Amino acid sequence: MERASSAPQAREQYRVLREIEDGLEMPLFVLSLVWAALLIVELGWGAGVAINRAATAIWIAFVVEFALRFVIAPGKLAFLRANWLTLFSLVLPALRVFRIARVARILRAGRAVRGLTLARVVTAFNRGLRSLQRTMGRFGFIYVAMLTILVTLLGAAGMFYFERSASDVRGLDTFGDALWFTGMLMTTSGSDYWPRTAEGRILCFLLAVYAFTVFGYVTAALASLLLKEDRASGPGTARSESMDRLHAEIAALRRELRARSPDRRAGG
Repeated sequence: MERASSAPQAREQYRVLREIEDGLEMPLFVLSLVWAALLIVELGWGAGVAINRAATAIWIAFVVEFALRFVIAPGKLAFLRANWLTLFSLVLPALRVFRIARVARILRAGRAVRGLTLARVVTAFNRGLRSLQRTMGRFGFIYVAMLTILVTLLGAAGMFYFERSASDVRGLDTFGDALWFTGMLMTTSGSDYWPRTAEGRILCFLLAVYAFTVFGYVTAALASLLLKEDRASGPGTARSESMDRLHAEIAALRRELRARSPDRRAGG
């Protein structure tokens, strides 16, 4: 009896959870883009008081939304397993919001700060990916284009943060240089510059993997579009018109034969 009664309750919880996710889809999409934009500004030009307050407010909104979905979800462990990266992305800002003495001492080490920043870039990309997938995934090429722009900007901000003071030779000294480097990486063209820091190399590798994956999709989409245009305006159109005329002539011939057939029978 308990299993029978729990099954309808679980279905009702899933229904409520889907309604909440659908209702919050667009607001979370906007907040995710703003969250990514604030991170780009912070890594590229530094964070002021206003940026920190805005990021904290958005983080609180994300925490409330995650907690609400966790409370409603029927399978708590399954929910956490499916959303562990989102949970991790919510824990990272907490280290900055709550200045615990021990955590602050750990984060003063340069390597720890860079590692935390790399994790923030990756988790911000993950949140943007999930939000774009929910709202724009059904649009195909537009979704891929928007996702690529987001990845490029986040990647450029991360590369600039890691590499601007990591080398004694001229490298990614400005955000424009980092954006150029990331753009060349996303188009699989490559660049003369090679990251000097471990975090920059990891981020460069992740960007390269994404670039190779998406470049194949974009190439296939453009080839399919060009083939459709060729079929619509090329020799195939002339062949199609010739076939249409041939079918029309055959139909007219059949009508003429049917019209003459009674005369033949009558004459016979």
